[in-house]
Amino acid sequence: MFYDHQQIEKKWQKYWEDNQTYKTSNNTDKPKFYVLDMFPYPSGAGLHVGHPLGYIASDIYARYKRHQGFNVLHPVGYDSFGLPAEQYAIQTGTHPAITTEQNITRYEEQLRKIGFSFDWSREVRTSDASYYKWTQWIFIELFHSWYNKNTDKAESIGTLIKHFEEKGTEGLNANQNDELNFTSEEWKSASEIDKEDILLNYRLAYRAETTVNWCPALGTVLANDEIKDGKSERGGFPVFQKKMMQWSMRISAYSERLLQGLKTLDWPQPLKDSQEYWIGKSQGAQVRFNIDGHDEIVEVFTTRPDTIFGATFMVLAPENPLVETITTAEQKAEVDTYIEETSKKTERDRMSDVKNVSGAFTGSYAINPFSGEKMPIYISDYVLMGYGTGAVMAVPAHDERDHRFAKKFNLEIKKVVETEEDIQEKSFDSKTSVCVNSDFLNGLNYDEAKSLMIDAIEKKGIGHGTTNYRQRDAIFSRQRYWGEPVPIYYKDGMPYTLPTSALPLELPEVEKYLPTEDGDPPLGNSKTFAWDEANQKVVATDLIDDKTIFPLELSTMPGWAGSSWYFLRYMDPNNGEVFANKNLSDYWGQVDLYIGGSEHATGHLLYSRFWNMFMKDRGYINNDEPFQKLINQGMILGMSAFVYRIDGTNQYVSKNLAKDYTTQEIHVDVSLLKGTSDELDTEAFKSWRPDYADAEFILEDGKYITGREVEKMSKSKYNVVNPDDICNEYGADGLRLYEMFLGPLEQSKPWNTQGLSGVYGFLKKFWNLYFNGEVFEVSDEEPTKAEYKVLHTLIKKVVYDIENFSFNTSVSSFMIAVNELQKLKCNKRNILEPLAVIISPYAPHICEELWSLLGNKESIEFERFPILDENYLIEDEIEYPVSVNGKMKFKIALPATLSAKEVEDLVLQNDKMGMLLEGKTPKKIIVVPKKIVNIVI
Repeated sequence: MFYDHQQIEKKWQKYWEDNQTYKTSNNTDKPKFYVLDMFPYPSGAGLHVGHPLGYIASDIYARYKRHQGFNVLHPVGYDSFGLPAEQYAIQTGTHPAITTEQNITRYEEQLRKIGFSFDWSREVRTSDASYYKWTQWIFIELFHSWYNKNTDKAESIGTLIKHFEEKGTEGLNANQNDELNFTSEEWKSASEIDKEDILLNYRLAYRAETTVNWCPALGTVLANDEIKDGKSERGGFPVFQKKMMQWSMRISAYSERLLQGLKTLDWPQPLKDSQEYWIGKSQGAQVRFNIDGHDEIVEVFTTRPDTIFGATFMVLAPENPLVETITTAEQKAEVDTYIEETSKKTERDRMSDVKNVSGAFTGSYAINPFSGEKMPIYISDYVLMGYGTGAVMAVPAHDERDHRFAKKFNLEIKKVVETEEDIQEKSFDSKTSVCVNSDFLNGLNYDEAKSLMIDAIEKKGIGHGTTNYRQRDAIFSRQRYWGEPVPIYYKDGMPYTLPTSALPLELPEVEKYLPTEDGDPPLGNSKTFAWDEANQKVVATDLIDDKTIFPLELSTMPGWAGSSWYFLRYMDPNNGEVFANKNLSDYWGQVDLYIGGSEHATGHLLYSRFWNMFMKDRGYINNDEPFQKLINQGMILGMSAFVYRIDGTNQYVSKNLAKDYTTQEIHVDVSLLKGTSDELDTEAFKSWRPDYADAEFILEDGKYITGREVEKMSKSKYNVVNPDDICNEYGADGLRLYEMFLGPLEQSKPWNTQGLSGVYGFLKKFWNLYFNGEVFEVSDEEPTKAEYKVLHTLIKKVVYDIENFSFNTSVSSFMIAVNELQKLKCNKRNILEPLAVIISPYAPHICEELWSLLGNKESIEFERFPILDENYLIEDEIEYPVSVNGKMKFKIALPATLSAKEVEDLVLQNDKMGMLLEGKTPKKIIVVPKKIVNIVI
């Protein structure tokens, strides 16, 4: 019977949509299971075949859990704020909302075509005002919260104000920007502006001057993960370090909890390691050094206080405010030039560049508090203002980077840890030796010396032992248009939140999407973006009088804001009163399975965990962690094609002749190849782009053969394969099976369209099991033991594979089972009905059709997954190979229940054995039960 995949797939996709088959109920006594894919950004290019890999895996798992009787939440939505739509708006004047809507329509069309079992009724978009109303609400909650170190959680700012009213800062243990000291009387007598300024020091969402990655071409601040090699990932524009007043999120308050929480999660170890490194916990001492001839002090954090006697110079971050104060007139020009150069590097570049050594001398000296020696103070880009104190005590004998710096600037290198190595030539960084040249530390090992030195530092009153974290607070404002407006207005220069009744604060219309002529963010172009405090509404900007009508914040939120809590909104997406009903968030709890790319390790996954912990602290949800199990899917790689242009000409030489010329390798679109071969369609190539219209070709055997290479699938490499084309030719079920069949989910693997024919052949074979020629024919006759064995072998394998996410081996098992059933000419209902259920998570369209043809009125989706019966896997008969003197002579089939002695007796009674023995008595007989018989004559 002809397998018409196009007709079958259209029919069932329409059925699922019309019947809302995958709509998830909140009212159920079923156990829950929450399966989620990482939030997709709807780009203009649409999906290529690499994108659905994770979605197919999560969909198989979601369908499997439904078959097991779980109430499955498997939603979809779009992370729809983003720079690409804004850049397109700047170039064309098209509103980002229009571009985004078009992109989402295209995405949804493609996703539906692949047959995903998403609950489309729960779709969310971060750029919808009904969604970002709650992103703004969370921001307001963060603004009105502080982190109490005594209770180790976020609390309402009201409890902090109460503490100030009763005790001032006495006994306060809070995460803060600066350590403040005042009495309750001083607090009570402070002006409202002063009180607001003090509270900003503690709020979890706060405004402060920060060094940021500023991209003038994009007119916005960028996160470290949006920058590559000193340029913006989007557009490749230069990025500079700049100080600006910015909104920040106090994620640093959660560093220890974020670190400890990793131990409770079932995540890939490399991903946990990335977060652990990013958070960067280190234990050591905070030490204050006096500066010769100045009242100022330099405070450093060091993990090696045991080496303080070997500290021979100091290095400050170029951004350190001390630099301006302590730089001498003679050194000012050199220092200013160096600061200017450093501003062109991002923090990430500075951290990763371990080979190049540079710096400038300030002209000032610090005093080593233990040796009493003068230490020259330099600035260098390898010291970061955001980590520790923005200053390091340099111990060149025992730190590789300090050593390189000392060699470059001819600074003293003093050994304080015993080693035979020449520390003038190479640093000795080990903690396994003992202290030398260190006064009272001499002879002590690392742990003893570290402890004693911290004690000495504290007794001198110049510092204390402490724990430090590399992770810095997350910058939260972006100077761009297409993002969530920050619900803040300014009165007397102080930020105040809008009342929650005024949310959402909607994005206003603007005439242009660039910053204003005054350098304000694009929202400054709006004519209606001011806050009327008396009437609590947004009014015209020209009405601002700073008495009752005030300016609104012109920055927008970063791309990660909306994606930091979307998993919670799916639980109750249409609720206008709260972000999610508490009963529903309690029921759905954590995401049980989260699938997505590893590139989000230190961005989205950290921010989501932070916001989730905060929401738990404030009593809105019940779980500390959002994602219990996480899998990083690998990439599907593209097979790129290249032509070889002879330098300085418009001639293109075929691959195997290119070695005879000096050529340039150029990517060409894989669609220009003939069929599935490597041969270029030269006429199509000439029509592809105007600059190739006059191309001339040097052929081999009358053909132009392209070079091929496996690379990341990308539009820029012209190696993208559109899933729509695959679905048309091989079906969505073919695409789903093939992507799983390619290899283990976590690994990257190359795409090869030719491989689809094998999977498509399997689907046709599977389809024809249910037909006799052109007639659907399934028998109610009881299956044989052999047929049951095939079925239950498959059940056992597939259950194991799905629960271990080994989807590729399941597809192989389907092929083996269908081949065996075909050989057995099996058409029994008791085999073919459960077979359709087993295969349906992978190939839902064909299985729905077969299920319907079997006479079932309901969707296959909620049919219970077949239960394994191990009895069918017990062998009735064992075929024993019989070896004589080490050579296999014949095989004998015997009942599986026989003992070794019974097997021995029956083998000796066998006619073939009698002929081999020729009346002799065997010297030795070895029976390995259910395996083999060995006889020595």
